[in-house]
Parts: sequence; C-alpha cells; structure tokens
Amino acid sequence: MQQDKLWNQWHPVCKADEVTDEPKQVRVLGEPVVLFRNERGVHAFKDLCIHRGASLSLGKVVDGRLVCAYHAWEYDGTGACVKIPALPCERPIPKKAKAVVYHCQTYLGLIWVCLGDAPEALVDFPEYGLDDHRTVICGPYDVKANAPRIIENFLDVSHLMFVHEGMLGDADHAEVVDYDVNFVDGRFITSKIPVYQPDADGRGQGGYTDYVYEILSPTVARFTKTTEGLDEALTIFTAVNQLDDEQCQVFMLLTRNYELDQPDEPYREFQDTIFYQDLDIVESQKPELLPLDLQAEMHLKSDALTIAYRRWLDELGIENGTIQKQSTRT
Repeated sequence: MQQDKLWNQWHPVCKADEVTDEPKQVRVLGEPVVLFRNERGVHAFKDLCIHRGASLSLGKVVDGRLVCAYHAWEYDGTGACVKIPALPCERPIPKKAKAVVYHCQTYLGLIWVCLGDAPEALVDFPEYGLDDHRTVICGPYDVKANAPRIIENFLDVSHLMFVHEGMLGDADHAEVVDYDVNFVDGRFITSKIPVYQPDADGRGQGGYTDYVYEILSPTVARFTKTTEGLDEALTIFTAVNQLDDEQCQVFMLLTRNYELDQPDEPYREFQDTIFYQDLDIVESQKPELLPLDLQAEMHLKSDALTIAYRRWLDELGIENGTIQKQSTRT
C-alpha cells in the first residue's frame, strides 16, 4: 500500500493479552508483521526472515529470542541475529543479519504498531483507567471496506435515526441542528449535537442525548454522549487498522462513569448490535475509496464533521483508502 502519512501513525493490531511467547502474525497497511513477547515486553518485526524469506511467525520463542522455523536463525528483541546454527562458531555473524523492527507499544489494553521511522504521538484517551470510569473493549470487527469509510460512518450523526432506529435514533426526530466544528490541540471537535435516542446504551432509557465528536487521527475517532439531567457520560473510542485494500479491523473502547458495579457484557452486546447494523451499509458504499473532492458527492450542513474529515485527509495527503482531488495529483 502507499507509504503515506499513515505509515507514521499508530495502528491497533490486537488485544494486549493475545500476545504471548508464541509468535503471532498480524497485518498493517498490507505488511505482514510478527508479534512476540519476552521478558522485555512485546516486539514487532516484519514477518520475514532475512535468510530465505520464511515467515518468522511460523517459528517459536526460545530464551526470549525469536527462532525462525526454516534454519533456526535466532533474533533478539532488537532484531539482531545472534545465532546461526549452520555457521561455524569461529565465524562472526554478518552485520546485515537482522530483522526489520517496527515500533510497538501496549496502550489502552491493545497492541499498537507503527511501520514508519518517525512515529507520531499516540492519541489521547484521558478517561481510560480512571477510578471512576469503567472501560470495555469491543471487537475486533472485520470489515470489507477502507478505513476512511469506516471512520466517516462513525462520525455521521444523521444516519442514527434510520440505521439504528428504535435504539440510537427515531425517524420522527431526524433533523440535525447546526453545530460547530473546530480544530483544537491537534484534533477536530464539535459542539454539542442533541439527538433523540429511544435506547442510548442498551438500558432501555430514552430521551435527548448530547453528542460531542472528536477526530484524533486519520484512523481514530471518538465521541462522548451525555444525557440531559443525568451525571452520566459514555465515551466510545474507535480505532481502525487497515489490514489491506478494502479490508480492516475495528477496535472500539466503551468507557462509562456509571453502573461501575454492573457487568460489562450487556454493553458489549449492545455495541455489537449497533456495529453490525452499520456493517452492510459501509461495505456497500461506492466508490470503495473515499472521495476527497467535495464535488464528487452531495453534502448538507449536517455533514459538517465529515466534510472537515475529508478536507483534513486531503491536506495530510492520505492516499490509502481515498480518491484524491485531481488537482493534488502530480
């Protein structure tokens, strides 16, 4: 895939507890990546042995080293090859014998990988880990679509009344009030958007809910919604990993400041239902690539946030998952 700005972004690839001392293959932007854990934490290498191109994920971890299944070359956590069984012991290991190492971090209960040489800062999620909040991880959800289409759907307030009617919206309350979109501290954020919701979070309670959306990166967004008259806030954080062309995985974190003593499963089940209501719609959208030329599709004032998102992707030069404006091509 295109090595655009997304290569220096962080991409969620799996839940942190899924990575053990057994090598695990994941994909990021079309690249195969092997993850493994040793006493120093989780590591991410290109899933390719420098010797004969075998997948390192077919190997095993021995004494904290990743051992290739083909000729048992051993790589330490820095990617350096430290043992070649076929090489006579008096001969030094060639300096070029090393794995391609990617940046890797554990954050928000997930493993994040950056393929680029200049990783940007991880996005902020201040509610995560607070004593008076509780977080549940949902997904990953597999989607046959590109990341920009998925993020734009998440940011689209005017579909709630139809795709999620009876839960997150009501067709008789479809009007979207005018709202502001501002770029603050490196992110887009909206003013409050009131939405009538018959069942805002699966508890069967209806009423008006105020949404505040934020775009944190080209593939990460969130919203916080509060219910009028209640000191309750639900934040949904969405991060998309573009596995390959038209193939993504979506991770969602739900954080609430209420019912902390209640089980998480009903909230996870509710979010599963909402996500799968969107799935057929998102996978059906044409063109599959998100048009960045605002003349290519029709827009309304209620689309202010998604318009800002498209303009931002164009300014950043994001080519993966988009159709760039003709005037920007060289």
